[in-house]
Amino acid sequence: MKTLLQINASIFADGSQSTRLADRFVAGWRAHHPGASVIVRDLGREPVPHLTAERFGAFLAKPEERTAAQREALAQSDRLIDELKRADVVVVGLPMYNFGVPSTLKAYFDHVARAGVTFRYTETGPVGLVTGKRAVVFATRGGLYAGTTKDSQTTYVRDFLRFIGIESVHFVYAEGLGMGAERKDAALRDAHDTITQLTTAAAVAA
Repeated sequence: MKTLLQINASIFADGSQSTRLADRFVAGWRAHHPGASVIVRDLGREPVPHLTAERFGAFLAKPEERTAAQREALAQSDRLIDELKRADVVVVGLPMYNFGVPSTLKAYFDHVARAGVTFRYTETGPVGLVTGKRAVVFATRGGLYAGTTKDSQTTYVRDFLRFIGIESVHFVYAEGLGMGAERKDAALRDAHDTITQLTTAAAVAA
């Protein structure tokens, strides 16, 4: 049975355009995979704590040396990684805040990047261990940034996912959402058309 992990990064949860686009994709994906499992990780409703020295220390400490707080932090990281490893497809709803990714998504990434668990270092560099998956990222922006030096999101998110082993990363952009109703409507129509293409039987086949 196939599994999809949906990561919503917006602070506005269901009220955000990025979440709505992700939901639309997931609904289409479900239609082609009856009986499949969908895991929703909503970082707006349940934010992952930002990384601290103690939490990071939990990833490095020997089991017998971890404090109670570190054991709890490690258990949370393990749950997030288990969701990620179970998924065949990872969908990310990604709004742009002040030219970057939401801080809660950065915190999530910090908790799933674990040496020896989701990646390992070799003599030739790091090797991702979360392989055999594809990711679809729905990037929504108030302005126009794709393909410019101000788009810090695309490179960062793609590089991170590839770092842990997810090589197939597809971005769907809905930009100019804050630049008037006409531009917003056109951007969302284009995104919806792309979702229709992505969720055809051929596009989502294993």
